[in-house]
Amino acid sequence: MMPWSETRDIFYNGLWKQNPGIVQLLGLCPLLAVSNTVINALSLGLATTLVMAISSGSVAVIRNFIPNALRIPTFVLLIAVLVTIVTLVIQAYAQPLYLILGIFLPLITPTCIILARVEAFASKQPTVQSILDGIAMGLGLTAVLVALGALREVVGKGTLFSGFDLALGEIAKGWTVTVFPDYPGFLLAVLPPGAFFGLGLLIALRNLIQSRRA
Repeated sequence: MMPWSETRDIFYNGLWKQNPGIVQLLGLCPLLAVSNTVINALSLGLATTLVMAISSGSVAVIRNFIPNALRIPTFVLLIAVLVTIVTLVIQAYAQPLYLILGIFLPLITPTCIILARVEAFASKQPTVQSILDGIAMGLGLTAVLVALGALREVVGKGTLFSGFDLALGEIAKGWTVTVFPDYPGFLLAVLPPGAFFGLGLLIALRNLIQSRRA
């Protein structure tokens, strides 16, 4: 059984020390493009987490059977298959959300976040640790996506949790919280430049907390 200290270190690395969104700055294309609302950010983050966990565990199982020359192509093929499955599931059960996320679901495959972690960790570690690392890194990215999505949605639209019905159906129609009534909106926040400003603020906040702790 894996000791608790090792599990804690894996999640600490994924959520804070080596967070892929605000420390390693990986996967910026979908991170910046889709994080204009909480639901978009959360959906992409959870999809990425699922792919990372399964791909990391799979690579850890088959790593000793893959020739070194075929290592990277095999990893990419495995990730592409998993992303395709996740994309088809979202398309089948949450069509409106699929239409919004669009090309950024398939773009999970070429983003370096999954491939880099699979190569750096899962290809050298046991299965359980690799799965936990994939989950931790995915949740770390999801946390950044949701924080950025919440910031941009509040500043850009004056609301929070709008559009949850796209994923959960009619039951979530009343979940939208109006933070600023009669808010005219701030277009820059929901456009790509707003994502850069928001991500910069999150990175600065993380660095400030880290420096104070040090």
